[in-house]
Amino acid sequence: MMRCPLPVACLAAFLMVIPRAKPVDPPREWIDKDTGHRVVRLSNEDNQCSFYFHQNAFTENGDKLVFFSPKGLFTYDFQTRSIQQIASGRTGHAIVGKKSRKVYYLQGGTAYETDIDRKATRAILSDARLGTGSGFAINADETRLGGSMITGNCAKELLNPPPAGASSSERGAWMAARLKARVPMALYTIDIKSGKLRTFYTATDWLGHIHFSPTNPRLMMFCHEGPWQEVDRIWTIRTDGGAPEKIHTRMMKHEIAGHEFFSADGRSIYYDLQTPRSKVFWLARHDLETGKLEKFRLKKREWSVHYNVSPDGKVFSGDGGGPNSVARGDNGQFIYLFRPKNGQLESVKLVNLANHNYALEPNAVFTPDGKWLIFRSNLFGGVQIYAVEIAKASAGLR
Repeated sequence: MMRCPLPVACLAAFLMVIPRAKPVDPPREWIDKDTGHRVVRLSNEDNQCSFYFHQNAFTENGDKLVFFSPKGLFTYDFQTRSIQQIASGRTGHAIVGKKSRKVYYLQGGTAYETDIDRKATRAILSDARLGTGSGFAINADETRLGGSMITGNCAKELLNPPPAGASSSERGAWMAARLKARVPMALYTIDIKSGKLRTFYTATDWLGHIHFSPTNPRLMMFCHEGPWQEVDRIWTIRTDGGAPEKIHTRMMKHEIAGHEFFSADGRSIYYDLQTPRSKVFWLARHDLETGKLEKFRLKKREWSVHYNVSPDGKVFSGDGGGPNSVARGDNGQFIYLFRPKNGQLESVKLVNLANHNYALEPNAVFTPDGKWLIFRSNLFGGVQIYAVEIAKASAGLR
């Protein structure tokens, strides 16, 4: 229930050492025998990995998906099923500008843009501080990038979390120490055309999980990182001035809220809400215009590490959770589709992830047409990218 600085979290997908069976070549397509839904493998080799759940990876018309590899950035063409490399080098942050058909990313302390079709790359800004924060975003009119960065002294041992496979107590101790250190940080924007960097908010809170509204180019969402029961996590701020606004205020001891994300129309913020932690589970919706809170109840075993919402806002996804998750003891390992009804979320199981190791988060996302969910998994040992069709398969494989 805690996020690491994003560059480390993404690279961990490639570097983690997980005790597993020897990787086998996954099938290209199959129908899940437990759910009846079609699953297609998009990647063509191990250690190809889809983006974090709120980072857009699609072009506007949905013809291409951008993804990570230790070798660089690649595209998957949904029409031809072809894969092409478009940028070289390990990349810890990336997000696709839908209209521009460019992917924006950080390598170390340099922000780059690469044209998805022409593969032309341009360095936008080099500043060593860019690689010290958590989160990387592009605003709605695709004129500015945004993120967080450390602006003061920070002990080296606090910059990176314990390695994958570390115990929960080790990770918890690191999180507590990082929060207690009160490291000076700032939120920033970068003008994409000129490369000009501007900081507009400073704090000693641990700032991360940066999003821009998909419709308001001046509205940013960020979080106060740390153990969720100890922080007021979810905030918004205007990049052109004004104080941060808290989205959720804790109403009881040990209540937690997090893994927040915008709806596609920019009117709502959704987030995982537990009242209290590990006991009662909800997907919460905050209406940005009215401030109204709406809650959808979930069964404990259907709690998911991350949720998402379809482009039309009618259904949700969940990626399940492992045996050591916050819903430990009764957690289902599935990719889920959820439909809201009478204050509840009714589930449909899409993919059985019984053989998935949740040290790698699946991070399911809807395709722009809303017909598929893209997720990453180590079902067969190595990290690969898959798509599951939301409509139930009625015949054999295509």
